Amino acid sequence: MNKDLQNLLNKYGSLKEPFFFLISYDLSKSYVKPLSELPNEVKYEINEKVSSKLSTKTLEKEELKKYPLSFNEYKKSFDILQEHIKNGNSYILNLTAKTKIETKFSLDEIYEKANAKYKLKFFDEFVCFSPEKFIEIKKNKIATYPMKGTIDSKVENASAKILGNIKEMAEHTMVVDLLRNDLGIVANKIKVDKFRYIDKINAGDKKLLQVSSKITGQLDEDWHSKIGDILTSILPAGSITGTPKKKTVEILKENESYDRDYYTGVFGVYDGKSLNSCVMIRFIEKDEKGNLYYKSGGGITCDSNVEDEYKELIDKIYLPF
Repeated sequence: MNKDLQNLLNKYGSLKEPFFFLISYDLSKSYVKPLSELPNEVKYEINEKVSSKLSTKTLEKEELKKYPLSFNEYKKSFDILQEHIKNGNSYILNLTAKTKIETKFSLDEIYEKANAKYKLKFFDEFVCFSPEKFIEIKKNKIATYPMKGTIDSKVENASAKILGNIKEMAEHTMVVDLLRNDLGIVANKIKVDKFRYIDKINAGDKKLLQVSSKITGQLDEDWHSKIGDILTSILPAGSITGTPKKKTVEILKENESYDRDYYTGVFGVYDGKSLNSCVMIRFIEKDEKGNLYYKSGGGITCDSNVEDEYKELIDKIYLPF
């Protein structure tokens, strides 16, 4: 646990000082600034209605080239994860990878053009356009919205297929159970308000349907002074790790061949009265040489098919224009 980060977030919350926060996947890195001091190089937007506005523009193939890891390389990690599942070490693991991409668009252009609920451009380091809310706190009520399960909307009867898929149902149920337990660490009266509803996501040349749930709990009135305690207690997010969380994180660290860094971390804003945040999926980062890398992944269970999971990892590499 990052004690300095925890104390800083608690301090701003107790003062009711509006602030921006960015926390890496493993909590080793963070960036916290009062909104009054946020530099122009950090841009963000939170517009939760945007993702249902599906763009009709189709990206030309040359506007986004993908150079993913080989299927065999992916299968090696996949097979190791399946062994861990068989041995009872984990039940679901969110396996991710880093893919080199080429596009004519700059990070600034991607940020400006992207249609997403949550958008962030952090200096000239990365851009994120996430559809997944992490936690929201309003009037002493905390809510989280795990997103797990994706299908191309062009598939015949796509909604019925994704909602009726046994593997997807099991995966989503496990993540909801994990998030219920996570909220139980910091809140009371935990309940699942909505189970497995469909969100529409614009994915460049595709329209994706993604399955989410809503889980809520009740916080004490002094939650403002405990924002750091709340966030550090429930991070990293269950939807991008797996269950049981601690052991799953260890397994993923051994089997992912790169550092997630800020990818699958969270960013959000506290305005003095409420808090809103997202899980940083749909993520493009730039290295020192100017190369762009897209980080993506998906949940692996005992019912997962390696070809389908590899395809999903690549399908999630898109520009939401």
